[in-house]
Parts: sequence; C-alpha cells; structure tokens
Amino acid sequence: MSGGRSETATRPNKRRAGRAAGGLAVADSRPAIVDGVLLGARCSACGHALARADVPWCPACHGPIETAGFEPVGTVWAVTTVRIPVGRWSAPFALAYVDVTDGPRVLVHVHCAPPPAPGEKVAFTANADGDLVQIGLESADGTGDGNDA
Repeated sequence: MSGGRSETATRPNKRRAGRAAGGLAVADSRPAIVDGVLLGARCSACGHALARADVPWCPACHGPIETAGFEPVGTVWAVTTVRIPVGRWSAPFALAYVDVTDGPRVLVHVHCAPPPAPGEKVAFTANADGDLVQIGLESADGTGDGNDA
C-alpha cells in the first residue's frame, strides 16, 4: 500500500452510478414490452406473476418459474402526482401502480390532468427511454374514451 490509499479504493464499486461514472454496469430492472407484450414470468407452482423473466425462482414460494407474456392493460391500484422535476420528467407528472390483467403489478407514467383514479382501466406501452407510459384509458364498458397520448 503506497500513498495511504488501498488498492480497493481505486476499483469500481456498486455504489457508483454505472459505467458512465466509473462504476460497474447497472442492470435495468424496468419491465420490458416487446412486440406489444409485457415480458414476464409466472411461477409454475403457485401461479405468482412477475414483471421480470430473469429471476431464478419465485419470490413467493421459491418454486420454478416459466417465461410468460401479458397484455399491457390493467387496473390502476394507486396513483400519485409528482410536483418536482425528476431526471428527464418535468413537473407535474403522475405515476400509477397498475395491476396487469392476469399479471403482475407495474409502475406506469400516466396522464396528469387529471390522472386516472384507482379502479380505472389503462393501457400502456414502453417509450423510447424504456419507461412504461399510459397510452389510453378505458371506460367501465371496455371502450376507449379518446384519452390517448
């Protein structure tokens, strides 16, 4: 050891914000939509749905998982409006947890004026940056209301 610094102090570590900051690559944990399908998995033992397909076992029962695809439509479970800018998102913007029909719960950027209420059905997709974003709102009878982005 020379100069009072250990050799490990100069190596990249997990606390840095990815390769651009000199650290280790950071995995993108956001759900992905490919060809109009939300990629995920389902436990073959208990049926638990996951928004990620690259997990080694079910987090609910530790059973084996199988790759699954889900339609990117679901019911709003909870919603909030963020009133400060965050990254590339300018304020105000809204976020909602959406229970995908027969699938997992995912976080979706939704229209802010006004945001959908819990219980409303929304359709979503992935934008160019990889975020899930609302593309429509369905009425109770299953028809769109014209609230498309």
